[in-house]
Amino acid sequence: MDLPMPQVSEQRDPDPGRMQVPQGNPLLLSHSLQELLARDNVQVDLVPEKKGLFLKHVEYEVSSQRFRSSVHRRYNDFVVFRELLLQKFPYRMVPSLPPKRALGADREFIEARRRALKRFINLVARHPPFSEDVVLRLFLSFSGPDVQSKLKESAQCAGDEFLSCKLAPRAKDFLPADIQTQFAVSRELIRNIHNSFYKLRDRAERMASRAIDNAADLLMFGKELSALGSDTTPLPSWAALNSSTWGSLKQALKGLSVEFALLADKAAQQGKQEETDVVEKLNLFLDLLQSYKDLCERHEKGVLHKHQRALHKYGLMKRQMSAAVHSREPEAVEQLESRIVEQENAIQTMELRNHFSLYCLHQETQLVHVYLPLTSHILGAFVNSQIQGHKEMGKVWNDLKPKLHCLFVGPTSTLTPPRSPRDGLSPQ
Repeated sequence: MDLPMPQVSEQRDPDPGRMQVPQGNPLLLSHSLQELLARDNVQVDLVPEKKGLFLKHVEYEVSSQRFRSSVHRRYNDFVVFRELLLQKFPYRMVPSLPPKRALGADREFIEARRRALKRFINLVARHPPFSEDVVLRLFLSFSGPDVQSKLKESAQCAGDEFLSCKLAPRAKDFLPADIQTQFAVSRELIRNIHNSFYKLRDRAERMASRAIDNAADLLMFGKELSALGSDTTPLPSWAALNSSTWGSLKQALKGLSVEFALLADKAAQQGKQEETDVVEKLNLFLDLLQSYKDLCERHEKGVLHKHQRALHKYGLMKRQMSAAVHSREPEAVEQLESRIVEQENAIQTMELRNHFSLYCLHQETQLVHVYLPLTSHILGAFVNSQIQGHKEMGKVWNDLKPKLHCLFVGPTSTLTPPRSPRDGLSPQ
C-alpha cells in the first residue's frame, strides 16, 4: 500500500532517527506519518523450534530493519523493557503489553500475543524520544546472554527524562497560556476517536471472521456434493428407467468439489488479508490511542496528585509552625523551619515536573494526530481486499457455471439450465 510522501521542509536532519523540531519553539514537532513509519520496521516471529501447545515458554525472533539485527526474546524480556521505558519516560506514551496467560497457552493465544508484541515494539521503535534511547538499541540488537540484566544495567545510573532534558526547567516558557483547556479538549477528542475506532475494529473483525467461516462452509458444501456423487447405493427397479440420468448427475456432482475447494481457498485468503491489512492496522492505532489515554491518567493521578498532596502537607506544616511560635517552642520552630524549606523545594520540583509533563503531553498529542492519516491507509486496504476478493471469487463462480449444465434435465430429457434473473419472469 502506497504511503504519502514526506512533507518538504527547509532543513532535514541527515539521521532519520533524530528528533526533528522546527527552529524556534521546541514544543512543536514536524513529523509526517511517512517519516515515523520509516524509522524502523520490526518483525516479531515465533522461533520455529519453540512452536507447540505444551511449551513452558515461547521465544520470539525480533528482527529490526534499522539496526539490521535479529535477536531472540521472551515475553518477560518485553516486560522488563517496558518497565524501563516507563521509568525513563514517565511522561510519554508507553504502549501496553498483551496479558501474560497463567496457564497453558494454545496456538490462538500465542498468535494473538505475537501480533500484539509486534504492534508494541513498532510503536516504540517509531516513537521519536524512544528511538534515540540506548535501551531500545540494546533490546533490538543485543544478542548476548541475559538481556534483562544488560537492560537494567544501562538504565541504572540514568535518571528519567525530566532530569536528562535540558529544556525541562524551562518547559513552562514554551507552553501556551491555555494549556489546561487544550489538554481537556484534546483528551475528549481522542477519547471519542478511540471509541469510534474500537467499534470499527470490532466490525472489521466480524467481517474477517465471516469470510473465514464462509470458506469453511464452501469447503463443506463441496464435500457434501462429492459425497452425494460418490454414493454407491443401487437404484430400485422402479427407477431403472432413470439410471443413466442419475449416473450423469452423480458424476457431475462429484467433480464440483474441486471448484468449491477453490472458492473456499479464495474466501479464506480474503479473510486472512482483512485480518492482516485492516484489523491489525486498526489494532495498532487503538494501541496508540490507549497509550495516550493511559498517559493522561498518569498525569492526573501521578504528577498532579503528588503536587496537590505536597501542597496540602505544606499547609499543615505552616499551621504547625504558627502553633509552635505561639506556644514559644524554639526547638520545634527550628525543626519545622527546616522541614518547610525542604517541602518548598519539593513543591518547586513538582511544579517543574508538572509543567514538563504538560510539555510532553502536548508533544504526544501532536504524535497522535500525525498517526491520524493511517485512517486512509486502513480504508484503502479494506476497499482493496474487498475488490480483490470478490474479483477472484467471481472468476471461479463464472468458471463453475458452464459445468452445471448437465445437472438440469427437462421433461424431454434435454439440458435446460435455469434462466438468469435478468431474463425476467414468464408472463404466465
